[in-house]
Amino acid sequence: MSCKKVERFAPSPTGPLHLGHAFSALTAARHADRFLLRMEDIDTARCRPEWEAAILDDLRWLGLTWQQPVLRQSERLHLYRDAVGRLTEAGLTYRCTCTRADIKAALSAPQEGAPMHGPDGLIYPGTCRNAEHVATDAAIRLNMAAAIAAIGDVSRIGFTELDFEPGRHALDAEALLRNVGDIVLARRDIGTSYHIAVVIDDAAQGVTHVTRGRDLFAATPLHRLLQVLLDLPEPLYRHHRLIRDENGKRLAKRDDARALATLRAEGWSREDVLHAIGFQAG
Repeated sequence: MSCKKVERFAPSPTGPLHLGHAFSALTAARHADRFLLRMEDIDTARCRPEWEAAILDDLRWLGLTWQQPVLRQSERLHLYRDAVGRLTEAGLTYRCTCTRADIKAALSAPQEGAPMHGPDGLIYPGTCRNAEHVATDAAIRLNMAAAIAAIGDVSRIGFTELDFEPGRHALDAEALLRNVGDIVLARRDIGTSYHIAVVIDDAAQGVTHVTRGRDLFAATPLHRLLQVLLDLPEPLYRHHRLIRDENGKRLAKRDDARALATLRAEGWSREDVLHAIGFQAG
Protein backbone atom coordinates (compact mmCIF):
# COMPACT_ATOMS: atom_id res chain seq x y z
CA MET A 1 0.00 0.00 0.00
CA SER A 2 1.39 3.40 -1.03
CA CYS A 3 1.98 5.98 1.69
CA LYS A 4 2.71 8.82 -0.70
CA LYS A 5 1.03 12.14 -0.07
CA VAL A 6 -1.03 13.22 -3.06
CA GLU A 7 -1.95 16.90 -2.99
CA ARG A 8 -3.73 19.11 -5.49
CA PHE A 9 -4.18 22.78 -6.30
CA ALA A 10 -7.59 23.45 -7.84
CA PRO A 11 -8.14 27.03 -9.05
CA SER A 12 -11.10 28.30 -11.04
CA PRO A 13 -10.03 30.07 -14.27
CA THR A 14 -12.33 33.04 -13.71
CA GLY A 15 -9.65 35.60 -12.96
CA PRO A 16 -6.00 36.08 -12.04
CA LEU A 17 -4.20 34.30 -9.25
CA HIS A 18 -3.36 36.49 -6.25
CA LEU A 19 -1.04 36.16 -3.28
CA GLY A 20 -3.52 33.91 -1.47
CA HIS A 21 -3.53 31.45 -4.35
CA ALA A 22 0.27 31.46 -4.35
CA PHE A 23 0.33 30.53 -0.66
CA SER A 24 -2.18 27.72 -1.16
CA ALA A 25 -0.41 26.23 -4.18
CA LEU A 26 3.03 26.44 -2.57
CA THR A 27 1.74 24.92 0.68
CA ALA A 28 0.15 21.98 -1.13
CA ALA A 29 3.24 21.39 -3.27
CA ARG A 30 5.57 21.53 -0.26
CA HIS A 31 3.74 18.67 1.47
CA ALA A 32 3.20 16.55 -1.64
CA ASP A 33 4.98 13.51 -2.96
CA ARG A 34 2.73 13.90 -6.00
CA PHE A 35 1.40 17.37 -6.80
CA LEU A 36 -1.63 17.62 -9.09
CA LEU A 37 -3.33 20.52 -10.83
CA ARG A 38 -7.07 20.67 -11.42
CA MET A 39 -9.03 23.36 -13.23
CA GLU A 40 -12.40 23.83 -11.55
CA ASP A 41 -14.03 25.21 -14.67
CA ILE A 42 -17.63 24.02 -14.31
CA ASP A 43 -18.89 27.62 -14.38
CA THR A 44 -18.53 27.87 -18.13
CA ALA A 45 -20.15 31.31 -18.25
CA ARG A 46 -17.28 32.84 -16.25
CA CYS A 47 -14.29 30.60 -17.04
CA ARG A 48 -11.99 31.69 -19.85
CA PRO A 49 -9.09 29.94 -21.66
CA GLU A 50 -6.97 33.06 -21.23
CA TRP A 51 -7.36 32.88 -17.46
CA GLU A 52 -6.30 29.22 -17.49
CA ALA A 53 -3.23 30.12 -19.54
CA ALA A 54 -2.39 32.91 -17.11
CA ILE A 55 -2.76 30.56 -14.13
CA LEU A 56 -0.37 28.04 -15.69
CA ASP A 57 2.12 30.83 -16.40
CA ASP A 58 1.95 32.15 -12.82
CA LEU A 59 2.42 28.68 -11.32
CA ARG A 60 5.46 27.99 -13.49
CA TRP A 61 6.88 31.38 -12.48
CA LEU A 62 6.48 30.33 -8.84
CA GLY A 63 8.66 27.33 -9.66
CA LEU A 64 5.89 24.74 -9.44
CA THR A 65 5.58 21.62 -11.55
CA TRP A 66 2.74 19.12 -11.54
CA GLN A 67 1.84 15.71 -12.85
CA GLN A 68 0.23 15.71 -16.28
CA PRO A 69 -2.42 15.83 -17.54
CA VAL A 70 -4.24 18.72 -15.91
CA LEU A 71 -7.73 17.58 -14.91
CA ARG A 72 -10.56 19.83 -16.15
CA GLN A 73 -13.94 19.56 -14.52
CA SER A 74 -15.71 20.74 -17.69
CA GLU A 75 -14.76 17.38 -19.23
CA ARG A 76 -16.26 15.39 -16.37
CA LEU A 77 -19.82 16.70 -16.08
CA HIS A 78 -21.30 13.27 -16.82
CA LEU A 79 -19.57 11.84 -13.75
CA TYR A 80 -21.07 14.51 -11.51
CA ARG A 81 -24.52 13.91 -13.00
CA ASP A 82 -24.13 10.20 -12.30
CA ALA A 83 -23.26 10.92 -8.66
CA VAL A 84 -26.28 13.17 -8.21
CA GLY A 85 -28.37 10.49 -9.89
CA ARG A 86 -27.21 7.92 -7.34
CA LEU A 87 -28.30 10.19 -4.50
CA THR A 88 -31.63 10.80 -6.23
CA GLU A 89 -32.23 7.07 -6.66
CA ALA A 90 -31.59 6.69 -2.95
CA GLY A 91 -34.35 9.22 -2.22
CA LEU A 92 -31.96 11.84 -0.85
CA THR A 93 -32.64 14.76 -3.20
CA TYR A 94 -35.45 16.96 -4.43
CA ARG A 95 -35.96 19.50 -7.18
CA CYS A 96 -36.04 23.19 -6.28
CA THR A 97 -37.40 26.04 -8.40
CA CYS A 98 -36.65 28.85 -5.93
CA THR A 99 -34.64 31.84 -7.06
CA ARG A 100 -32.18 33.67 -4.85
CA ALA A 101 -34.80 36.36 -4.40
CA ASP A 102 -37.32 33.73 -3.26
CA ILE A 103 -34.89 32.40 -0.68
CA LYS A 104 -34.01 35.86 0.58
CA ALA A 105 -37.70 36.71 0.95
CA ALA A 106 -38.41 33.46 2.80
CA LEU A 107 -35.60 34.28 5.22
CA SER A 108 -36.66 37.89 5.76
CA ALA A 109 -37.93 37.01 9.24
CA PRO A 110 -35.59 34.24 10.46
CA GLN A 111 -36.02 32.53 13.79
CA GLU A 112 -34.09 34.18 16.57
CA GLY A 113 -30.56 32.90 16.69
CA ALA A 114 -30.87 30.94 13.43
CA PRO A 115 -27.82 31.29 11.16
CA MET A 116 -28.41 33.01 7.85
CA HIS A 117 -25.35 31.81 5.96
CA GLY A 118 -23.73 28.45 5.33
CA PRO A 119 -21.16 27.06 2.87
CA ASP A 120 -23.17 28.32 -0.12
CA GLY A 121 -24.51 31.59 1.24
CA LEU A 122 -28.06 31.85 2.53
CA ILE A 123 -29.21 28.62 4.19
CA TYR A 124 -32.16 27.24 2.27
CA PRO A 125 -35.43 27.19 4.30
CA GLY A 126 -36.78 24.02 2.63
CA THR A 127 -39.53 25.66 0.60
CA CYS A 128 -39.55 23.01 -2.15
CA ARG A 129 -38.72 20.02 0.02
CA ASN A 130 -42.19 18.46 -0.24
CA ALA A 131 -43.32 20.10 -3.47
CA GLU A 132 -42.38 17.15 -5.71
CA HIS A 133 -41.38 19.36 -8.65
CA VAL A 134 -40.67 17.58 -11.93
CA ALA A 135 -39.32 20.53 -13.93
CA THR A 136 -36.13 19.49 -15.72
CA ASP A 137 -34.60 22.96 -15.36
CA ALA A 138 -34.86 22.96 -11.56
CA ALA A 139 -31.90 22.82 -9.21
CA ILE A 140 -31.35 19.58 -7.30
CA ARG A 141 -30.87 19.85 -3.54
CA LEU A 142 -29.70 17.36 -0.96
CA ASN A 143 -32.39 16.51 1.58
CA MET A 144 -30.11 16.82 4.57
CA ALA A 145 -32.51 15.22 7.04
CA ALA A 146 -32.98 12.22 4.75
CA ALA A 147 -29.21 11.94 4.21
CA ILE A 148 -28.56 11.92 7.94
CA ALA A 149 -31.29 9.31 8.45
CA ALA A 150 -29.77 7.12 5.73
CA ILE A 151 -26.42 7.10 7.51
CA GLY A 152 -27.77 6.81 11.03
CA ASP A 153 -25.35 8.02 13.67
CA VAL A 154 -23.32 10.64 11.81
CA SER A 155 -21.18 11.26 14.89
CA ARG A 156 -19.25 8.13 13.97
CA ILE A 157 -18.12 10.01 10.85
CA GLY A 158 -15.49 12.68 11.04
CA PHE A 159 -12.49 14.26 9.39
CA THR A 160 -8.93 14.84 10.49
CA GLU A 161 -7.65 18.42 10.37
CA LEU A 162 -3.89 19.02 10.27
CA ASP A 163 -3.72 22.81 10.58
CA PHE A 164 -6.78 24.78 11.70
CA GLU A 165 -8.02 23.33 15.02
CA PRO A 166 -5.95 20.16 14.45
CA GLY A 167 -7.40 16.83 15.44
CA ARG A 168 -10.42 14.69 14.73
CA HIS A 169 -13.73 16.46 14.15
CA ALA A 170 -16.90 14.36 14.42
CA LEU A 171 -19.93 15.30 12.37
CA ASP A 172 -22.95 16.60 14.23
CA ALA A 173 -26.47 16.04 12.89
CA GLU A 174 -27.89 19.21 14.40
CA ALA A 175 -25.02 21.30 13.05
CA LEU A 176 -25.48 19.84 9.56
CA LEU A 177 -29.19 20.66 9.61
CA ARG A 178 -28.72 24.09 11.10
CA ASN A 179 -25.49 25.34 9.53
CA VAL A 180 -25.50 23.59 6.13
CA GLY A 181 -29.08 22.62 5.33
CA ASP A 182 -30.39 21.38 1.99
CA ILE A 183 -27.43 22.36 -0.13
CA VAL A 184 -27.56 22.55 -3.94
CA LEU A 185 -25.96 19.49 -5.56
CA ALA A 186 -26.76 20.45 -9.15
CA ARG A 187 -27.28 24.03 -10.26
CA ARG A 188 -29.92 24.49 -12.90
CA ASP A 189 -27.48 26.18 -15.29
CA ILE A 190 -24.54 23.74 -15.12
CA GLY A 191 -26.05 20.53 -13.75
CA THR A 192 -23.59 20.14 -10.89
CA SER A 193 -22.01 22.06 -8.02
CA TYR A 194 -18.63 22.60 -6.42
CA HIS A 195 -19.50 20.24 -3.56
CA ILE A 196 -20.25 17.22 -5.76
CA ALA A 197 -17.42 17.89 -8.19
CA VAL A 198 -14.75 18.32 -5.53
CA VAL A 199 -15.46 15.03 -3.72
CA ILE A 200 -15.73 13.08 -6.97
CA ASP A 201 -12.47 14.50 -8.31
CA ASP A 202 -10.49 14.16 -5.10
CA ALA A 203 -11.39 10.48 -5.07
CA ALA A 204 -10.69 10.00 -8.78
CA GLN A 205 -7.26 11.63 -8.51
CA GLY A 206 -6.33 9.65 -5.42
CA VAL A 207 -5.90 12.80 -3.34
CA THR A 208 -4.77 11.87 0.16
CA HIS A 209 -4.39 15.40 1.57
CA VAL A 210 -6.66 18.34 0.75
CA THR A 211 -4.95 21.69 1.25
CA ARG A 212 -7.19 24.75 1.02
CA GLY A 213 -8.04 27.98 2.85
CA ARG A 214 -9.77 28.19 6.20
CA ASP A 215 -12.77 29.80 4.49
CA LEU A 216 -13.66 26.27 3.31
CA PHE A 217 -13.40 24.63 6.72
CA ALA A 218 -17.18 24.99 7.22
CA ALA A 219 -17.83 23.00 4.02
CA THR A 220 -15.78 20.01 5.15
CA PRO A 221 -18.53 18.29 7.20
CA LEU A 222 -20.73 18.41 4.08
CA HIS A 223 -17.95 16.95 1.96
CA ARG A 224 -17.39 14.13 4.42
CA LEU A 225 -21.12 13.42 4.41
CA LEU A 226 -21.13 13.21 0.61
CA GLN A 227 -18.05 10.98 0.64
CA VAL A 228 -19.84 8.53 2.92
CA LEU A 229 -23.06 8.62 0.88
CA LEU A 230 -21.13 8.01 -2.35
CA ASP A 231 -18.72 5.45 -0.83
CA LEU A 232 -15.65 7.60 -1.50
CA PRO A 233 -12.37 7.52 0.46
CA GLU A 234 -11.59 10.01 3.23
CA PRO A 235 -8.62 12.33 2.71
CA LEU A 236 -6.86 14.31 5.41
CA TYR A 237 -7.49 18.06 5.48
CA ARG A 238 -5.22 21.06 5.90
CA HIS A 239 -7.08 24.38 6.07
CA HIS A 240 -4.33 26.96 6.01
CA ARG A 241 -4.36 30.58 7.14
CA LEU A 242 -5.72 33.17 4.74
CA ILE A 243 -3.64 35.90 3.17
CA ARG A 244 -5.19 39.27 3.95
CA ASP A 245 -4.67 42.87 2.87
CA GLU A 246 -3.46 45.68 5.09
CA ASN A 247 -7.00 46.12 6.44
CA GLY A 248 -7.31 42.46 7.40
CA LYS A 249 -9.65 41.63 4.52
CA ARG A 250 -9.28 38.28 2.77
CA LEU A 251 -7.93 38.62 -0.76
CA ALA A 252 -10.29 37.95 -3.66
CA LYS A 253 -9.86 37.76 -7.41
CA ARG A 254 -11.13 41.30 -7.74
CA ASP A 255 -8.03 42.47 -5.82
CA ASP A 256 -6.11 43.12 -9.02
CA ALA A 257 -3.42 45.11 -7.17
CA ARG A 258 -2.33 41.86 -5.53
CA ALA A 259 -2.67 39.69 -8.62
CA LEU A 260 0.55 37.83 -9.33
CA ALA A 261 0.60 39.07 -12.92
CA THR A 262 0.33 42.69 -11.73
CA LEU A 263 3.07 42.23 -9.14
CA ARG A 264 5.31 40.57 -11.71
CA ALA A 265 4.76 43.46 -14.10
CA GLU A 266 5.78 45.82 -11.29
CA GLY A 267 9.07 43.99 -10.93
CA TRP A 268 8.36 41.61 -8.06
CA SER A 269 10.49 38.48 -7.89
CA ARG A 270 9.45 35.07 -6.68
CA GLU A 271 11.35 35.80 -3.47
CA ASP A 272 9.33 39.00 -3.01
CA VAL A 273 6.13 36.96 -3.20
CA LEU A 274 7.41 34.40 -0.70
CA HIS A 275 8.32 37.20 1.70
CA ALA A 276 4.92 38.91 1.29
CA ILE A 277 3.00 35.75 2.14
CA GLY A 278 5.37 34.62 4.90
CA PHE A 279 6.31 31.41 3.11
CA GLN A 280 9.66 29.89 3.98
CA ALA A 281 11.23 28.30 0.91
CA GLY A 282 13.06 25.02 1.16
